[in-house]
Amino acid sequence: MPKPKGILLGIVALAALGIGWWLGSPLFLNRTVDEAFPMAANAVVPDTMSRADVERVMAVEAAVDRPASEAMPSGASPTVLKQGRFRDADRFHRGKGTATIYRFESGEHVLRFENFEVTNGPDLRVLLSPHPDPRTRDDVNGANYVEVGKLKGNMGNQNYSIPPDVDVASHRSVIIYCRPFHVVFSVALLVEETSAE
Repeated sequence: MPKPKGILLGIVALAALGIGWWLGSPLFLNRTVDEAFPMAANAVVPDTMSRADVERVMAVEAAVDRPASEAMPSGASPTVLKQGRFRDADRFHRGKGTATIYRFESGEHVLRFENFEVTNGPDLRVLLSPHPDPRTRDDVNGANYVEVGKLKGNMGNQNYSIPPDVDVASHRSVIIYCRPFHVVFSVALLVEETSAE
């Protein structure tokens, strides 16, 4: 008959292995995301469809090759408000690619990563921050950052909707942040586009 002390040690060992895998496995695994540019951002979504349904329909229609005589309506393109390049946070936490904030005619704002790659880690989050050059957790926590979402993948092109109540003009950086350990993995310093209104 197993002794209670042995059972308790077994349970603790299994829990430690599980936590160790959750914390360490991202260092050995990559998750690639390849989202298309959000063509439906300006679309009025019918009640019977989701935004994903609209994206699928628009992607199919965009692939059809047929002549058109209509001119592209002016102002139909999204406006680039801010853009920056991801950089390494240190010798271990590395990042590259671009972060761009777009404004659509609907007023919606989207943060898009392109050619993006960052060192993977547990529970990485995408933050917008008013800090001009965050490097430490004190820089992150000392500023009024906004969490845009959980990082979808540590590689590839991806889109993040920015909540409508966020003042995009006040944010000066995008941070890839490890929430459990409060570590900055990569930062993109945002620069306003001169052509943006």
